[in-house]
Amino acid sequence: MSLISKFTLTLAVSSICASIASAQTNLIAETAAPTGVPGTSVLTLAEVASLEGVADLQVRTGQTLTNSLQNLAEGNIDIAAVPSLLPFLMSRGAGPYAALGPENGAELADNVAMLYTYRLSVYALSAYDSSDFDGWDSVEGATIFNGPPRGAALTKGRGLITLATGFNEGEGYTGVQTNWGQAVSTIAGGGSDAQVLPMSTPDARVGQISASGDVTVFSFPKDIFEGESGQRYGSAPGVVALELPIEDGLFGPNISVASEDGFFRGYGDVGGDAVNVDMDEELAYQLTRAFIENIDVYHSKGIFMANAWLGETDPERSGMCGPSPVRYHPGAVRAWEEAGFTIPDCAKP
Repeated sequence: MSLISKFTLTLAVSSICASIASAQTNLIAETAAPTGVPGTSVLTLAEVASLEGVADLQVRTGQTLTNSLQNLAEGNIDIAAVPSLLPFLMSRGAGPYAALGPENGAELADNVAMLYTYRLSVYALSAYDSSDFDGWDSVEGATIFNGPPRGAALTKGRGLITLATGFNEGEGYTGVQTNWGQAVSTIAGGGSDAQVLPMSTPDARVGQISASGDVTVFSFPKDIFEGESGQRYGSAPGVVALELPIEDGLFGPNISVASEDGFFRGYGDVGGDAVNVDMDEELAYQLTRAFIENIDVYHSKGIFMANAWLGETDPERSGMCGPSPVRYHPGAVRAWEEAGFTIPDCAKP
């Protein structure tokens, strides 16, 4: 065989090998709408993973994360944005996972492993200034939009109203649910008196809503927030209690904040981008390394990303440890520790 023929054969074999390698690292990911932290995070992971030559991600946005977690746990997808509350509920066969039962739910929850964490959002009540809605005291008898028909947002929206007012949906107020793609049009079209939404700081969805009129966000009642029930709720799985100083543009332009003292109080949900535990350790390591080394790319996607506790490893802020069954993937642990971070033993597999 001539030198040219050998060189041609080598190029052909290299090309085939490269194609096979590429095919082996094609991943499917699911996340929420691209306007919030989880959607932006997974889309940015797709960007940096491609730039680093780690993997090609096919990202499905606008998904209900309750369904995405089950898809991930069952091995139907490779990556999902996961609020920490959901694996807790799944592990007990509770809430949206009641049909699974405790035994099957626990087995599925054990299939989920974290790459890195962030604060997905903070939940709050809001309404148009042109309405007659004046805050938490106006919930009784009102119509409240509180998320999609099924999922963590609906569970938390209902829970916050019950905590603040004692009312349950269908008794003290009427709930309205649509999928996220219809949320803005439903609210802007007058389909509710007020809404309880997961929000970023600032928030794109509420920003879209405010294009139809000025909006006020209502801080959670201080006495309940600081009381026993409020403190207990703030330490629930996947939940973090937040007190933020009110500044201009906290949630965006044309969005005011009503508070008793100058601080916004609310409850945030934490979670992160997770994979199936069966993902190859080296691949999980490379994905996590790509996140760590490109954190500035994540922050560049918007102010709300810089405020989202990206890559937080403190269990009090990360949602790891405690009653949550999710731990870091072994490959993620290696990436974090190589980068000089300490991963607590309770968060390791």
